[in-house]
Amino acid sequence: MSYLILFNKPHGVLSQFTDRGTETTRPTLSAYIDVPGVYPSGRLDRDSEGLLLLTDDGKLQARIADPKYKMPKSYLVQVEGDAVEDSLDQLRQGVRLKDGMTRPADVERVSVPHLWPRDPPVRFRKSVPDCWLKLTIREGRNRQVRRMTAAVGLPTLRLVRWSIGDWTLKDLELGEWRKVEL
Repeated sequence: MSYLILFNKPHGVLSQFTDRGTETTRPTLSAYIDVPGVYPSGRLDRDSEGLLLLTDDGKLQARIADPKYKMPKSYLVQVEGDAVEDSLDQLRQGVRLKDGMTRPADVERVSVPHLWPRDPPVRFRKSVPDCWLKLTIREGRNRQVRRMTAAVGLPTLRLVRWSIGDWTLKDLELGEWRKVEL
């Protein structure tokens, strides 16, 4: 029977089990998950946090990661600046990036979420406002959310993937994982 692992990936951890090609060793999934035969379904950048799915089922892995299935991925995003409706409308219509137009995103401004402290902390500047967004996309380009918010003048300070499809981080502490039978 196949299964899925929901992992709350900390900031700074690579979305792979080994770190090759660097002189210094960076933290990987192997420091947290000791389950043979599972592989990440998609990626989450080293400087992003939150939900990472791993599975032992290749077909499920493809269905989660492949943009043709349009599986929604929701993020809590702390951005630099004040997100006005015009910026949010641009994200809702799709944004032109160097690799073409994105699909429209669902986006709304949200209250500061109750999250774990980030290590290292996000820089704070008294003279520059910031705010939080909940942003949902249905594709998965490289660093897409960061590039989209930057394109509308709202650079990302902190990025936490909260959900993929129906799977969420709910009740999952930072660095913890749980197995879900399918």
